[in-house]
Amino acid sequence: MTVHFIGAGPGAADLITVRGRDLLVRCPVCLYAGSIVPAEMLAYCAPGTKLVDTAPLSLDEIEAEYLAAHNAGKDVARLHSGDLSVWSAVAEQIRRLERHGIPYTLTPGVPAFAAAAAALGRELTIPALAQSLVLTRISGRASPMPAGETLSAFGKTGSTLAIHLAIHAIDRIVAELTPLYGADCPVAVVFHASWPDERVIRGTLATIAATLAADPIERTAIIFVGPTLAAEEFRESSLYDAYYQRRFRGRDTL
Repeated sequence: MTVHFIGAGPGAADLITVRGRDLLVRCPVCLYAGSIVPAEMLAYCAPGTKLVDTAPLSLDEIEAEYLAAHNAGKDVARLHSGDLSVWSAVAEQIRRLERHGIPYTLTPGVPAFAAAAAALGRELTIPALAQSLVLTRISGRASPMPAGETLSAFGKTGSTLAIHLAIHAIDRIVAELTPLYGADCPVAVVFHASWPDERVIRGTLATIAATLAADPIERTAIIFVGPTLAAEEFRESSLYDAYYQRRFRGRDTL
């Protein structure tokens, strides 16, 4: 018996990986977060699969489901939204599985920020403008931020910021980042990237708060801040330059 943690992707049912889909087909038990995993994804499960919505469950109750499946010798598919590597609460579940000696695997998923960037039609790293992407959030009831991980600290790098779970704090974000990026810095807010009700709102640090006040967005959104969001006149990468020598293109092929 094995618990298979699966990154369900950002929302669209067809953005799960082939490996993740095949595990759903194969596992007789599926645990999923009903509040953020689309119901359409459960159609990949075989008829008769035991489906458990973990949205109303405590960690103790989720652990009990793992133990019951373990005792019955049944593999479990555990669906989490996005990718497992960030903000998934997988670590605490793994710790409990290890205490019981229950084996597990991790299958990555398409992260929400990648789907949101696709919705924007943008590359988030632009040559000589920004070559780093910071995935961050702000403190919340579920998980406080470490003292050194602040918006102002990340903003000082000039990197493109992808701020998760923070739409309710847009005024604070604007106040902290405007002195670092400038009032005319582009901002984009993507709600429910890849879902049928996906929405994109664009603006600048000077305008985005008022725009959102007039057209509110609820919790499940990513806020992007950085000059790459509107970059047009920028140098091209050397990667495809005809005179750039790289491992798979020698001089004799030029």
